Order: sequence, then C-alpha cells, then structure tokens
Amino acid sequence: MNLPAIFDVVLGLIFIYLILSLLASEIQELIATLLQWRAAHLKKSVEIFLSGNVTSKDQHQELKSVVELANKLYDNPLIKNINQEAKGWFESLPRKFTWAIASLVRSLFSSKHRGQQTLFGKSKHTGPSYIPADIYATTLLEVLEIPTLVRWLTEGRLEKFKTARINEIRGILNQLQQQPVQDEKMRRFFDKLALNLQDLEKDYNDIVKNYKENKNNITASVERMEISFKRFLEDFPKELSSQEPYSKFFKKLEYYQQDIFGNPQQTMLIGGLQPSIDEVVGLINKNSAIYQEVKTIFKTKDGAASQEIQKLIENLPPSVVDNISVLAKRAGTKIQNTREGIDNLRQEIESAFDSSMERASGVYKRNAKGVGILIGLVLAVAANADAFHMVNRLSKDSVLRNIIVQNAEKLSNPNVNNFSTVGDIKKLTNDADNILTAVSLPIGWTPANLSQQFRLIAPEEPVITPLRFLRMIPGWIVSGFAIAMGAPFWFDVLGKFMNVRNAGKRPKSTKNANEAGEGNN
Repeated sequence: MNLPAIFDVVLGLIFIYLILSLLASEIQELIATLLQWRAAHLKKSVEIFLSGNVTSKDQHQELKSVVELANKLYDNPLIKNINQEAKGWFESLPRKFTWAIASLVRSLFSSKHRGQQTLFGKSKHTGPSYIPADIYATTLLEVLEIPTLVRWLTEGRLEKFKTARINEIRGILNQLQQQPVQDEKMRRFFDKLALNLQDLEKDYNDIVKNYKENKNNITASVERMEISFKRFLEDFPKELSSQEPYSKFFKKLEYYQQDIFGNPQQTMLIGGLQPSIDEVVGLINKNSAIYQEVKTIFKTKDGAASQEIQKLIENLPPSVVDNISVLAKRAGTKIQNTREGIDNLRQEIESAFDSSMERASGVYKRNAKGVGILIGLVLAVAANADAFHMVNRLSKDSVLRNIIVQNAEKLSNPNVNNFSTVGDIKKLTNDADNILTAVSLPIGWTPANLSQQFRLIAPEEPVITPLRFLRMIPGWIVSGFAIAMGAPFWFDVLGKFMNVRNAGKRPKSTKNANEAGEGNN
C-alpha cells in the first residue's frame, strides 16, 4: 500500500471516530442535563469548600451542619436569582421532568447526613451551574450575618464609649464643684454647668440613637461627639478659665478633649469602635471572648432575629470558622478600619473560592472523561465499531476510501474551526447526519458488514462464535477510547490532516479564476 493510500486510511478512521464522537457527545450532554451533573457537582464543591478538611470526632454532625449552611447560601436571593427558571405550568414541564429523573437517581446515592433534604435543600430540585466568586463571597458574609454582628458590636461599644466619656467628664466637674463657692454668681455657674452636662449627655444619646438607626456611620458619630464637647467647653466662663483653682480643671477638660477627640481614628481605636479582622472572625466563633461580648447585646435586639443569629453561630461547623480564620489572617495585613478588613476578607474568600472551583472543574472534567470512556465503549459495542476491521476494510476498498475522503472534505468546514458556539456544534451534527445517509461505513451489525468482518463464504455459516466475539473485543476497546477523545479533538485532527493532504489551501477553480480575469479586463 502506497503512502497516499495509508494517509486516506488514517483519514477514514478519523472521519468515522468524529461521527461517533459527535453522537457520544450528544448522549453525554443529554445525560448531564437530565441528571443535572453540573449543578449537583457545583453544590457538592461548595460544601467541600465550606467543610475543608473535617477532622472533628463527630464528622456526621459537622457534615450535616455544612449541608445546612450550604442550603442557606442557595436560599439567598443573590444565588437564587442566578438560576433562571421558566415560568408557567407548560413552560416548566420539561424542567419538572428533568427534576423527577435527577431526584430519582440521586435518591439512590444520597448521603446519609442529608436526612430528608434534597441535594439543593428542602423542596428545591435544581440550582445554578455557575456561581461568580464575588456573589459567593458576599452571600457567605451575609448568611453568616457578619455585617450585622459587626454593627451590633459597634453599637454596644459606642454605647459604652458614650457612658464612659460622660462619667469621666462628670468626674472632672465633680472635682470642680467641690471647690468653695465664693458668691451667688459662682453658684449659678455651677448650676449652669450641671445643665450643660445634661445637654451634652442628651446630645451623646441622640448620636448613639442616630447610629443605631443607620443615620450616621461610626466616624461621623465620633466627630459629632467632639463637636458637642467643644460647645460644652465654650460655655465655660472666660474669666474663670484663667483663675485658680478653676483654670486647672478647665485645662484638664481641654486636655481630655484633645486626648479623646483629637484624632478620630485614635478615638475609635481606644473605644474599640473599629473591630479588628480577628475580632470580626471571632464574632462567629461561639468559644471566643468577643462572641460572649456580643451575646449580651442580643438581649437588646429583636427577639426572633437575635435568636436566629445566635442559633446560626452556635450550630456553625468548626471547619467553617477555621477556614474563615485562615482567610482572615491573609487579609489582616495593612488594614486601617473594619470596612477595609471586611472588604479584604471578601476578596480573600473570592480568591479561595476561585481556586477551589478550578480544582472542582478539574475533578468534573476527569469524571466527565471517565463517563465519556464508558459511553465510548458502549457506543463502540452498539455500533460494532471494530477498529481493526475498519482498518482492514479501508485498506482494501479504494472506493470506500474515496467516498469517505470526499465527505470528510465537506465535513471539515473551514468556517467552523472550533466548538465555541452551540450553532457550530448543531451544524456539524446535521452535516454528519446527512453524510451518514450517503456513506456505508464499515460499522454496524448489518449482515453485509458482519459478512465482511468475518470473511464469511457460506451463507449457513454462523455469524457470531465465541472465538469471533473475543476477536472483536480489542477493536471495540480501541474504538471506545478513541470515541472518548471527543468530537472537538477529532474535528481538529481532521482539519489538520485535510490541510496536509491538500498541501495547503485549495486553489480557486478554473471557472472562478477566468471570471476574475475577465473582471480585471
């Protein structure tokens, strides 16, 4: 056999495997859609990301808690809105059919720690196939109630900060009022000073109330406290500010104002009004001191909301807390305030989630490749695609080779050079179907193909014998793995072989060349 004939044999094999791999791809895609493989794999990957390396003695209970937390993530509107579903009874009927099949299959392999829940939570049959990292990170922080807990902690500390400042100022004024009263004017001044302190306390109470009502942020609240204290100092009589012993107390108040309110960032640091990233993470750790501090604040909040958050934290899997603590340590460098710390933590969660999803994607591809091999083997047997028989037929039948090569040229459309769009795949599949009706490939269980495959002479000779069956198995195995390579692989190889066979791009036809010449004239 000369080199062009060998080349055509190889091209014929590529063509056949491309046709079969297209069918295998359609079958695998149908199975993946019916069983919701992508959505199910993503949900399990999210659970793995949350649980990390579970080393708890009670792994069953911890895994159950992880599943419950993942279900809460999927119940969040940010993630629920990703999964667009058809509306209406008739429009949603195909999806309901898919859900029924997927639920039936998953029920046979469901994990024990899920209890009575489905994979996607109670009364939920589906989930998104992709979650952006920023949406996941934001949703996780919301579900863990971290922004709410930080605000509640800051509210409690701002209340303590206000009370401490008023008590310190009252202590200084009490020392001043212990001085001997010289006249009625001085007595009236002390009375006015007590009223001014009451006004200051009222202003501070209003500032704390406005913060709790989200009318001010923590920085603006501290600045307003400083302004109120400055007004309080301005009411101190000028003639007393330089008169002993009152000047000493006035200077003490001035120094106090500078120490406490001179630098807003320092003020918030002294009062703990900007929790560190470690304190933020400690809010979801039921064993931390910071959580014990915030527990006292729960009693002042709405009963149902605070009890729900408290129950969430106390049932939170330790693995989740440990994972977030590790991410918080990465985010803890060069942080100026709590908001920046939470933003950095969110970015660390996004980065970790992206890395986790890359690994999950690799696992999914390996699993899909394993399923592809099984489908390829089944399809090779079902189509009787014996690789050695096909090589034998192609090497001896020049007419068949020429027909396949001609159709391979039609199939290797230069305008479709990848599988990036659904339209390309459908067009290629339709072309393959049309070609199959015109080409008798050396595959199948037809009497004609079996007669050629086993070189039968007498019609009464039995077609399948144990020995012949064993001879077919190696060819099926080769074809099964070849089909599992996938349609994109064989389409790419087909295009390269066609280019090599034609020694470059095909020249224009003589008719086109003549028309071009006449046009130039």
